[in-house]
Amino acid sequence: MNVSARRRALAIVRSSVLAGFTLMAPAFAATSGGLAATVARTAPAGPATSAGSRLQPGGTSGLTGPGTLHAGARNANANSTNWSGYVADRGTFMSASASWVEPAARCSSGSQYASFWVGLDGYASGTVEQIGSEADCSGKTARYYSWYELFPAKAVDFTNPVRPGDHLTGSVTYTGRHGFTLKLSDATRHWSHTVTGFSSKAARTSAEVIVEAPCCTKAGHVLPLADFGTATFSGSAVNGVPLSSFDPVSVDIVSANGKKEDSISPLSSGQFGATWLNDGTSGGRTAGGHACKLVTYALGAR
Repeated sequence: MNVSARRRALAIVRSSVLAGFTLMAPAFAATSGGLAATVARTAPAGPATSAGSRLQPGGTSGLTGPGTLHAGARNANANSTNWSGYVADRGTFMSASASWVEPAARCSSGSQYASFWVGLDGYASGTVEQIGSEADCSGKTARYYSWYELFPAKAVDFTNPVRPGDHLTGSVTYTGRHGFTLKLSDATRHWSHTVTGFSSKAARTSAEVIVEAPCCTKAGHVLPLADFGTATFSGSAVNGVPLSSFDPVSVDIVSANGKKEDSISPLSSGQFGATWLNDGTSGGRTAGGHACKLVTYALGAR
């Protein structure tokens, strides 16, 4: 797969909300060793999966099962077709941030994918402002990279190298008047990015730190989750205080056969781990499981 931008115009199960986005020009500033550089691409089409569809990490959560959208009584857990991690979902949110260690993908055969990111929105809304990294498998070959997205606008890959064991820190901050600043830094390889953009429809109704099984197979289903071993998150914060202060919802990826695809450890202040369990294909998920429909969105000015 080449490194290029992906149009992640993804609406999983229930999301069909139109949204308008505008990226500032230049869309981002990147620094590496103190030098400014243009190190992202915005090609109209993204890399193809082995099935011939476009890889689309990011996008909204596909919530499943009864009671996942709660009103009144608190539900501490939720199931999703594609997200796992923790979500603060009560209030209006200004920022989310977290650090994580890039996991090593265990690749043997076939193609699998895993995303790790921090963001605002997307839990019960049709927009997401997010930034993170990737660990994908193609046969026995692993591929690592990073990206940002103001979903459903086009996503952008960064071209800086990412390797297993790298210490990454990401943040998404609302700056007012529909504006957002997204930051990602790799303390191990000494590069960082600051991205600015606008989302005219962002409600800021959730803040999250997430492991994701991306979309899509050629049939439009969620892709197999790559064996990433264990991903460790730390310093997870919302509105400048530990994520745990918001009594967040614990979210599990559950495949079509009802099995969890990874295990999320208890949240202690801002720290937790995610451990891979299975790729979700047992029982035929990629053949007839969680559907995600590709839709065309209107892009509008702020």
